[in-house]
Amino acid sequence: MLNHIKQKGTEMEASQKTDIGLIGLAVMGENLALNMANHGWHVSVYNRTVPGVEEGVVERFVAGRAAGKTLYGYTDMKAFVDSIAQPRKIMMMVRAGKPVDELMEQLFPLLSPGDILIDGGNSNFEDTNRRVALAESRGFLFVGSGVSGGEEGALNGASIMPGGSKAAWESVKPVLQSIAARTEDGSVCCDWVGPQGSGHFVKMIHNGIEYGDMQLIAEAYWVMKHLGGMTNEEMSDVFSRWNGGKLKSYLIEITAEILKHKDSEGRYLIDVILDAAGQKGTGKWSVINAMELGMPLGLIATAVFERSLSSQKELRVLASRRFALPTDGLTINREVLLQQVFAALYASKLVSYAQGFAVLQAASDKFGWQLNMASIARMWRGGCIIRSAFLNDIAAAFETSEQPEHLLLAPYFENEIRRLIADWKQLVATAVVEGLPIPAFSSALNYFHSLISADLPANMVQAQRDYFGAHTFERKDAPRGEHFHENWTGHGGDTKSGTYNV
Repeated sequence: MLNHIKQKGTEMEASQKTDIGLIGLAVMGENLALNMANHGWHVSVYNRTVPGVEEGVVERFVAGRAAGKTLYGYTDMKAFVDSIAQPRKIMMMVRAGKPVDELMEQLFPLLSPGDILIDGGNSNFEDTNRRVALAESRGFLFVGSGVSGGEEGALNGASIMPGGSKAAWESVKPVLQSIAARTEDGSVCCDWVGPQGSGHFVKMIHNGIEYGDMQLIAEAYWVMKHLGGMTNEEMSDVFSRWNGGKLKSYLIEITAEILKHKDSEGRYLIDVILDAAGQKGTGKWSVINAMELGMPLGLIATAVFERSLSSQKELRVLASRRFALPTDGLTINREVLLQQVFAALYASKLVSYAQGFAVLQAASDKFGWQLNMASIARMWRGGCIIRSAFLNDIAAAFETSEQPEHLLLAPYFENEIRRLIADWKQLVATAVVEGLPIPAFSSALNYFHSLISADLPANMVQAQRDYFGAHTFERKDAPRGEHFHENWTGHGGDTKSGTYNV
């Protein structure tokens, strides 16, 4: 087996070097490599071989989809590395976690000072922090880049969120921006995010918002189906209509297509898909990191937990038999219901994005990343799964001279919420009365009500904490930051617990 797998019409001379290398020919890696070649780049490709499992991956790719293109396959890692022009740019599209670390250790002895490694997988940002420092300590550069858009985006233009070693940006920028999506106004959906693992952190929050969007759309579908008594075709028409207005987005678009899709037997496929949703972890990471930052991300947490609950299908079936609760049998006006569902879906999406951007800002402040929120919103307008029309409005809100303290307090979104709130509340109330689960809609509404409440019952929580654990409390009639302890029982002492927030 030759290290360099030849292709008819694309043979590269031994003295020539390629522009970039890519390791990992699964769905995303294969399509990104093709995207690069389609934009005029010469690309070396390599896939780690697991005997009996992944043998022949490179050969099949080169002889198949890559035939006739400026793609060159290698089955020896050293030959692969040597084929790339210095400073080398090598993009790794392998499973997150230990495989990335193992691959880096294999590559390090083969690299030259100044070479650049790009991790395009869904890595945890803390792993990327560590890898940036490790690579730089060895004389190399490291880019942790979020890539969103799935198979179609990888091939035709993705949203790409690079961060890490800033010195690498000018070298990788031409390639990454060439394969990124373009918006209708010609903007490129790829720009430098910031230092360390900021690129992967931004991608993580993107995925968290994606979880929320998907759950919200699923709940809108469920309400229309069960309260509105609508057929799949009727619901498809509604989502198609909504996709022409303020809810215009990729997920709304594909929902309309899913609802009318039939299988080979002529059945609506959506009706035979088991209601047990999977997840790969980035939604969970979003919630965990929001908690670490002390930021509320309730809607996305609800979406994550609903996927977990959905997977407990057998338990839910059992519980449904034990609690066959009657409904009030309300008379539903379909047009009014659709207006209310639209309001709940739109307003809840605004809450979800507001929560996500608030977490991004908190991370930026804590880690000193200086994230540009408007730039992030614009990068998400094309290619990625959560691309939607109102990301333009989000970007505009962050580009004003006076930055909003919270996205929902930006004038445009404040006006939108005021317009939507009555129908949003009514939809949640109706669904609750009818026993229809709408956890994300109600989570978003409760967050909004808490946000706009000058007073909350947290004073009772603080009193309880001080009563049983001497955790202290602040007083309304004293300056913020001054803490007090009360001897609630008359039997306790004056000793109090230290004050801190996790």
